Order: sequence, then C-alpha cells, then structure tokens
Amino acid sequence: MSSEISNAKRAEVLTQALPYIKKFNGEVIVIKYGGNAMINEQLKLQVMEDIALLWLIGVKVVLVHGGGPEINELMDKLGKKPVFVDGLRVTDKETVDIVEMVLAGKVNKSLVTLLQMKGGHAVGISGVDGGMIEAEIKDERLGYVGKITKIRTQPITDLLEKNYIPVISTVAGDRHGNVYNINGDTAAAHIAGALHAERLLMMTDIAGILRDKDDPSSLIPELTISEANALREEGVISGGMIPKVECCIKAINEGVKNVTILDGRIPHSVLMELLTNEGAGTMVKKDEN
Repeated sequence: MSSEISNAKRAEVLTQALPYIKKFNGEVIVIKYGGNAMINEQLKLQVMEDIALLWLIGVKVVLVHGGGPEINELMDKLGKKPVFVDGLRVTDKETVDIVEMVLAGKVNKSLVTLLQMKGGHAVGISGVDGGMIEAEIKDERLGYVGKITKIRTQPITDLLEKNYIPVISTVAGDRHGNVYNINGDTAAAHIAGALHAERLLMMTDIAGILRDKDDPSSLIPELTISEANALREEGVISGGMIPKVECCIKAINEGVKNVTILDGRIPHSVLMELLTNEGAGTMVKKDEN
C-alpha cells in the first residue's frame, strides 16, 4: 500500500481546514518557540514551514524565540559555567553580552533565514529595538535578568502592517543603556497581551498539562483559569509548569482569547492546533460567565 497521500485525500484535508483558515485570516497569533523543537533540525524546519504557511494564508504571525541550549554551548566554549537560581539563569555582565550575541544574532538571524527559505517574509528584531521591551532588574541575585516594565508594540505592528513576520529575541533594555535577559515565556505572554492577540501558542517539550506527570495519556486538553488554579493547589500543576501556566493566565487576563501549551515534539503541531479539530496540547481559556 502506498504511503503517499492521495490527491482526493489532500483536497479533503484542505477543505476541512477552510473554516479555520477563514477564522484566523488577518488575526494576530503569537508563537513562543524554544525547547526540543528548536534543537532538532528536522522539527525546526517543520515549525518554520508551519509559520510560513500560516503567513501565506493571511495569518499575522509573531514569532518570539528563546535559545537556552545555544547560549549554554557558547558559554561552554568560552569556559563560563551557567549558574541557575530557581530555574532562572544568573546573568552577569559578561553573560548578558553572550545572551545578546546568541539570541539577537545567531539564533534570530538563522530563524529569519529559514522562514525566508520556506517562502515567508521575515524581519528579526530584539526587545531592545525601538524600545520594544523595557525592563528593570528582577532580583539582585540574578544580575541582568529583567522584569518587564513596558511593551511598546509599534515596532511589531509596523512590521505586521508591511506584511512581515516579526521574529523577536527576548532581550530588553532600560533607559540607562543596560541590557537584560528576559524569560521567553514571560516575554511572549506580555507581547501577546499588549497586541491583544487572538491566540498564544507556547511550544514546550512535553505533551501539555498532565493529570499524572508520568502518564502522557492523562493529558488535559482544555481547562479554564479557575480549573488551572485548582490543579495548582492540588499539586497537579507543579515545578516548571507553574510559571508557564502563570504566563498563560497573564496573557488571557490582558485580552488574549486563549493560550495553548503546545507539544513542540509533534511534527506540524502548530498547524494541528490552529487548522484542525484535534489540537496538540492543553488549551487554557477564560472562565465562562
């Protein structure tokens, strides 16, 4: 039996996607990209294909990216050992220079190049550009790790209006010329909220929110803010998932329709989430009145 999809099946798939294409045409979708989907080259290409396809069908995609593994790699080459406090990278002056070089330089431009290879028109910017992300010191123990104080959306909306895909690296500045390392999930939530985006997709290395962390089949496909808070109190949402869920809630409270914690290990999970009934992860949404 041929594994190739038939033309009839291909046409049927496209027809089924039509209502979703219509729904998201002209809407702003923020995608936070990082983790395994960024390390695996094949997955990276598929994510870029997904984003280029969404752009080609008229979706206003904003790509916010991290780059932790690449930062660690360069620090290792330079003989500088990463130090973490409560899961956040301690960032001294030398480290913040490395972070800016890797995120705003190497990683950002490689993603722009891939998007353009796949047919999209992309422009890479950092949170420093146009004063887009303004920050202050989050915690003296962490050094140049920033707490966001302001988002200026104009650099993003200008690019969207000119029909570009903004590719944003999560470094920020202040009015004194300092540069800060910003957590990617936090930056994406603030940006999505400030843009009043239709959706925020947060790509991660797990299936989503699991009722039993050791059982992938216990995935919770959908939950409200109240249900998420209850699961946190029960200890179901714990560890590194707590700040992710807090970012989801922040974005929703600032006007994002809903947020999906997306399994970035699944090929084409972005298209599955936006253009099919199936979805790929856990969707967090407002409580119904």
